Amino acid sequence: MEVLHPTCAGLDVHKDTVVACARSARGQAVTQEVETFGTTTTDLLALSDWLTDRGCTQVAMEATGVYWKPVWHILEGSFELVLANAAHIKNVPGRKTDVNDAMWISDLLAHGLIRASFVPEVPIQNLRTLTRTRKQLVREKAQHVLRIQKTLEDANLKIASAVSDIMGKSGRAILDALVRGETDPEKPVALAGKRLKASRKTLLEALRGRITDDHRFLLKLHLDQITALEVAIVAVDERVGALLDPFRAAVESLTSFGGCPSTHGRSWPSCATTRSPTRLENSRPILS
Repeated sequence: MEVLHPTCAGLDVHKDTVVACARSARGQAVTQEVETFGTTTTDLLALSDWLTDRGCTQVAMEATGVYWKPVWHILEGSFELVLANAAHIKNVPGRKTDVNDAMWISDLLAHGLIRASFVPEVPIQNLRTLTRTRKQLVREKAQHVLRIQKTLEDANLKIASAVSDIMGKSGRAILDALVRGETDPEKPVALAGKRLKASRKTLLEALRGRITDDHRFLLKLHLDQITALEVAIVAVDERVGALLDPFRAAVESLTSFGGCPSTHGRSWPSCATTRSPTRLENSRPILS
């Protein structure tokens, strides 16, 4: 099989170690040198020097969790890097060792058999990390809302049936009153907004239950968590907005086509993966 990269390297990346295999082909003779490095910055710089000393210009590694990212950041700029989907470069079953994996990756790279995954530019990576963090925060908030609904059902309070959004203005006011120890249904009902569709009678019936101090404790616990998550989400929104400023024109142009949310009010770059269309060559999979 034709060798496209005579001098290259394959990396098997783990949490605490990186096994590197430098492959060199001279005619029919092929030599492979293997070395193990740590994953601290000092060790990764030593890895970079080791690869340079052996004349490697192309380096491939598989996308292992988030462990590949520090390695990529250290080596980027000094080598032509290739990030491989682990599912596409599986070795023969039963022969998996760190050394064998590194040698296998170097062999695949030498013959051009690795389909490179797309890795966005660092500013886009930072934005995507923030938007993914926000997505997780929103999920956590939703989980606490579900736990509040579960607690209300346990207390036989049918607020969720009478109020479409228990975390809306009216729902939150009623929950706060319950947490304060209010036992008269009339008082929480008086806090409901005028735009609430449920009738006063429906609300009164929904608030006639069996709420205990433990229920109030759990409601307060989840409400405090939701408040903290809302503050965190706002902070992430502000940070995303600040980091998005250099891309504002590009994102506004992208959202004008539809399919992506507008950047007015809240800024979401998740639909934009890169400023450089050439980096999306061959529609390579995105693995960041």
